[in-house]
Parts: sequence; C-alpha cells; structure tokens
Amino acid sequence: MAEPAPREKARHTCRKIADNISRVMRGQSAATRKLLAALASGGHVLLEDYPGTGKTTLAKALALSLDAQFKRIQFTPDLLPSDILGVSVYHQREQEFRFVPGPVFANIVLADEINRASPRTQSALLEAMAEGQVSAEGQRHPLPAMFFVMATQNPVEFRGTYPLPEAQMDRFALMFKLGYVSPEEEVAIMTAQQQHHPIEDLRPCATTADVLEVQQAVRQVRVSDELKRYMVELVNATRHAPGVQLGASPRGSLALMKTAQALALMDGLDFVAPEQVREVAVAVLAHRLVMDPQARFAGQTATGVIEEVLKKVPVPA
Repeated sequence: MAEPAPREKARHTCRKIADNISRVMRGQSAATRKLLAALASGGHVLLEDYPGTGKTTLAKALALSLDAQFKRIQFTPDLLPSDILGVSVYHQREQEFRFVPGPVFANIVLADEINRASPRTQSALLEAMAEGQVSAEGQRHPLPAMFFVMATQNPVEFRGTYPLPEAQMDRFALMFKLGYVSPEEEVAIMTAQQQHHPIEDLRPCATTADVLEVQQAVRQVRVSDELKRYMVELVNATRHAPGVQLGASPRGSLALMKTAQALALMDGLDFVAPEQVREVAVAVLAHRLVMDPQARFAGQTATGVIEEVLKKVPVPA
C-alpha cells in the first residue's frame, strides 16, 4: 500500500487529534479548530474566558492526545521567574553550579491563569515563546523543537489579576474564548461526568514527530501575492482605525498568514483562500490592538474594530 502524501498525512494527524479532543470537549469544535491551527502553525495560544468554561480542560485534552512531555504551571502572585525557567544549583562534590531546567523545558506548557502572576514573572516566557530558548546566567539553553505554550486567563476585571503587557500579548498567535455551550451540550457534559471525567480515558493518538511533520506541511501551503497583500491591508487598517491607539504589528501579519495556512491544510486545500484569513482574523489580530481610553469608555472593542475592518477592506477576487 502506497504511503500517503505528507500533506494528506498531516491532515489525517490533525483530524485524529481533533476527534480525540472532542471526546472530552463537547460543543467546542470551533475552539478546537483554532487551537490546532495554532499548534500546526508553530504559534502559541491564549485562552480567555470566565472560570469553569473548560479552558484548562481543553489544554489538558490536547496534551493528553499527544505522546509528548507536558508541564503545567499554576501562576500565582508569589511565583518567581526562576520557578518557570530554572535555577543554577551548586554541587558540592564537583564544586560547580549546574543549571536545573524549570517546567518551561517541555513540549507542551500550560500556563494556567497567567494573569494571576506579576508582570515580572509573566515576562519570563517572552524569550521562550519568541525564540525557543532560555537565557540564564549568560548561557543559552534551547527548548525542544516542538514547543507549544497554552496560557489561560480570566478577564482582567477579576480580582487579583495583572493585565498582560502588549509585548507579551503579541507573542500569542491567537487569543480566543470558549464561551458557554448550548443547554443540550451542557446536559451531555453532566451526563458524561456523572461517574468519572472522560479526560481520564484519553490516550495519545500522535507524537511530537507527527506534529513537526504537520508544521512542515503547513509551511508548504501556497499563499498568493494577492492574498498576502490582502492580509497586510487588513493589518494596516487596524493602525488607522478610529479609537485604536496601537494597531497590530508585522508579527500579526505573519501569524495571520501562518494560521490561515494551517486552516487551509486542515480544509484539504493546497493554497490559502480568503475564507481562512477571514475566519481567523479576529482571533489573530484583536488581542494585539490597544484601544484608546475614550473609545473603551464608549464601549468600543478590539473585536468590533477587526469586524469593521473585515467589512471595509476589499476581498481579492
């Protein structure tokens, strides 16, 4: 039997992972699709929603679906950067300091309730997320080739939270909410968890090597010059939109292209279509905007700005 083409194999891997996650996350197919698009494009994800909506469960379901090293970091006000990155410990016998890696040295890292920690601790993830490495005491320590950060946060209006700085928000390829499921799905969730949690039955269905192959296949998906121009025009429009103090950065353009490539692969296409760009534009760009205080007080939101930009910028034929 012939070996499937790399692109078809990658699409099959994504489908297996999505099906595995759906055994736990009912009614969240759209959120799962965005999560897998971020993973396949090599980006990182920030899940923001109210407590109890399943943010941590979604992250754990993905981790358990992969045969990979998984570490969970519970962010608290007293957490220190060294608790995340690692610390040098003195070995008396050898009479030297040795670096002991922290929990960030894993394939999948869950930064749970990231905005509960101080900005100093939040910034410990900046270099790791942007460059795939940790610098400690003048030494560079590379992270695994397959490195994926899933962070969760409660809305910043909640007590005891610290809003993430703009530079940190820009490191996340996507930010999205899960929202509440339908009453029928909520009843199904209650029934499924009446005896035990379905997540206990999850088993790995893919490996880190499979994910790296998916990421390689995503990079091969074609993006026309016209569509690149369309994405740049969308991002550029956010910089001049009324009520926006700071628009999306060029990193936003790159994230939009890579995530759209991942969606196209999952949809069975060899090229990116405008539909994939428009589908993911809000999740990729909205969290990168800084709204003017007056616009915020007037009820204007970054999501609303992106939706308006999508209406105004012409879609390439």
